[in-house]
Amino acid sequence: MLLTREEMTFDFQGGTLDPARDRELLEWMLNQFLYGEMTGIQVGHWLYEAPDFDAAKFLARQSLEELQHVDNFLRIMTMLGCKPKPAHPAVRFLSTGMMGGSWAEHVMLEMAQGEGFVLLAFYAMIDTLDHKPSVDILKRAVKQEERHVEFGEQQTMKAIRDKAWLRRRLLGLSLVSMWGVRRLAGFMRKRLPADHPTLKFLPEFLAMSNRCNETRLRRMGLLDRPLAELGGFRRALLVSEAYVGKFLGGLGSLVTAPLRLLPGFPKKKRLTDLYLADPHVTGYALPSGDADAAEAAP
Repeated sequence: MLLTREEMTFDFQGGTLDPARDRELLEWMLNQFLYGEMTGIQVGHWLYEAPDFDAAKFLARQSLEELQHVDNFLRIMTMLGCKPKPAHPAVRFLSTGMMGGSWAEHVMLEMAQGEGFVLLAFYAMIDTLDHKPSVDILKRAVKQEERHVEFGEQQTMKAIRDKAWLRRRLLGLSLVSMWGVRRLAGFMRKRLPADHPTLKFLPEFLAMSNRCNETRLRRMGLLDRPLAELGGFRRALLVSEAYVGKFLGGLGSLVTAPLRLLPGFPKKKRLTDLYLADPHVTGYALPSGDADAAEAAP
């Protein structure tokens, strides 16, 4: 990866997340992860768009890993006594609303950047959650997330080579994602207890996440200077140019778009819309080997 574990580690100053004291907050956090892993179904779309055999093989493996991660989080939630619930709108926007419209957008927005944010959150949970069985699960999963981020970084650098227009578009879209992270930080600042030994740091942690993403953008070659040196007008121009490009590239969908506004027009629902009612989620049971860990949890 282009960033080290040390660069992506936040100092929570010894604060921990306690399964008993923090159950409600852990439930909220774990449900964000659960939704994010459900978006692994989107990998199937990009498998069809893979530029070569090695990329297709990687995505086929990734899709299986993402669905395995769904079970990982269902296991953790069940051990900690947490229930599956809807994800926050900002997380849905970052995970599904920012789904790429091209291979380059996918590998940059969803893998290098999106899974980069997830990886930071995994590291934070590993460092703070006071429940060894759950941490052990996360430590195994994090190795797969690292591979996904590295694949996205390498594929992004390959895609943007000698394409200044594509670098600008991806940078503009990245700025929108970073705005989404700031919105999530604002939500947390208002809702989370300011005196909690660990959660009081979450807004600063999310700000660090954006700084790590900026570093990744620079190392991939999408950004040639600190974001602070890009004025508001320049940022707005990059975002506008990115979305104009996406609009022009998707003109074909405008033929059916008006029909979707008509009453009764069938709207396609995917697993990310339906998973909370899926029997695999509603009827999930711990494997026998996890029974002791569940009993040990408060």
